[in-house]
Amino acid sequence: MARDSNYILELLKEYGMVTDEQVAQGWKEVAGSEGKLDIIDALKILGFIDEDQLLAMLANQYGMEVVDLSSYVFPEEVINALTPDVVLQYQVVPVMKHDNAITVAVSDPSDVETIDSLRYLLGCDVDAVAAPAEQIRTVINNNYANLKDTVEHYIDELTEEEAASSQMLAGALGGAAENYADDDTPIVKLVSLLIVDAYKMRASDIHLEPMEKRYRVRYRIDGALAEQEAPPKYLQANLTSRLKIMAGLDITEKRVPQDGRIQLKIGNVDIDLRVSTIPTTHGESIVMRILDKSSIQLDIPKLGFLADDLKLITQIINFPDGIFLVTGPTGSGKTTSLYAFLNTINLPTRKLITVEDPIEYQLSGINQVQVAREINMTFSAALRAMLRQAPNIIMVGEIRDLETAEIAINAALTGHLVFSTLHTNDAPGAITRLIDMGVKNFLVASGVRAIMAQRLLRRNCKECMEEITPTPAECRLLGLSEEYLANHKFYKGKGCPACNGTGYRGRIGIYEIFIVTPDIGELIFANEPSSKIRERARANGMRSLRDDGMRKAEAGISSVEEVIRLTLMDSA
Repeated sequence: MARDSNYILELLKEYGMVTDEQVAQGWKEVAGSEGKLDIIDALKILGFIDEDQLLAMLANQYGMEVVDLSSYVFPEEVINALTPDVVLQYQVVPVMKHDNAITVAVSDPSDVETIDSLRYLLGCDVDAVAAPAEQIRTVINNNYANLKDTVEHYIDELTEEEAASSQMLAGALGGAAENYADDDTPIVKLVSLLIVDAYKMRASDIHLEPMEKRYRVRYRIDGALAEQEAPPKYLQANLTSRLKIMAGLDITEKRVPQDGRIQLKIGNVDIDLRVSTIPTTHGESIVMRILDKSSIQLDIPKLGFLADDLKLITQIINFPDGIFLVTGPTGSGKTTSLYAFLNTINLPTRKLITVEDPIEYQLSGINQVQVAREINMTFSAALRAMLRQAPNIIMVGEIRDLETAEIAINAALTGHLVFSTLHTNDAPGAITRLIDMGVKNFLVASGVRAIMAQRLLRRNCKECMEEITPTPAECRLLGLSEEYLANHKFYKGKGCPACNGTGYRGRIGIYEIFIVTPDIGELIFANEPSSKIRERARANGMRSLRDDGMRKAEAGISSVEEVIRLTLMDSA
């Protein structure tokens, strides 16, 4: 649910419910939460505001009645006025139904967007009363949570015969299947539920994989795949057809890979799903990447840089020219880092243009160009055209070939600051990669200013983390001495409901920042191997990914086990 925390804070001050000193403490709590709390949550946690008093104040401000649901009797026709998925999604409960109007109880009277969404969704008048959040949750648990709005129910509801019939219908409709599957059919609800469940579990990807005798569903949560309750094998074709229709793909074409996109709203949040299908031995495998526009971190401090690295990054992104490369495998957060850098230096006095494939998030004030190979709008073609637009700063989504690399370096040498990405394991390895592409050594040495390698480290769950002693094997791998262990504490989550038993919740970046100094430029010009360049960079003070990971393990942010997992190849 959306709320204007600053407006609510002003009301709290106006009503004399908080003091300036309490607000100052609240902001400190917000700063220490790394973006997980807003000021209202912080004031509640600190005990400075009472939930009931806050509710009464907001209800008075927005002209709502406060009701006590604990003794309220809910007739069946009232309960049935909203479907379970709507109740669970918006966290509201109906308390009255009459003619063409419904009255619902909300826990946040300031969340007018939810009421507007319900009016649009239900096609009728929606009035609101206020009730404590705990009471609303109790009503939902007692009246909706055990209803049949579950994956298992929709699986059971759609019999094998019905599945076969609906699949025949999809085949008859062919590529023009926009009207296939009414929104109330079990298969549609099942697909919607899978997506909503994945979003609520903070998954970044949904994997639907056909096996020989079963259909596997897995969510990637904090970088690790977790298997979920799976539908039976006979629903495979229905789920595939439904998702391909939603993504605008050809459901009759099953022999070649296809890519599409689904745009939807979950509550008040706009979600993009990038859909990829590929034919396998036992059917089409589907992967959906979930892009939550509201979750992208556009503030550099929130990416996880420690103070010294933050100072260094700030200097790099304010260079007047040159190339700054971000490297790492797919899913390591490269695009998020680049967007945060661009957002920071996006000023009215500068012109910024990006060329991307695909454009993952829309950035205000920045000209973003989508690659379209079918019309020969490649990275290199777009980059050439962009230079005629007289930009100050350019971002190239990825340097994939010699032509793009040479144009980017020439742009850097003619006064442009260029951001881009490469797929290499470490920062110095990007130098070798560019030279292997065919870029001349002297161009690399003079054009590249800095390179940053990164990975995403899973955070310890704050609810269940406890102090641990690294195992002898971990100490051996990390080179930890007894003296070192005596002076440092380490932590790891033991697993709890908040982290789905994994011990980890959320991720943070670890970074290796490599500056191309004059002495390193000489090594590049002399065509020295990557190992020698890395040695010199380390001698100049470059920290490895493992070094940065250990700093975050020492701070209790993550575990030594996680650092080893992500930096197994990092021996320096």
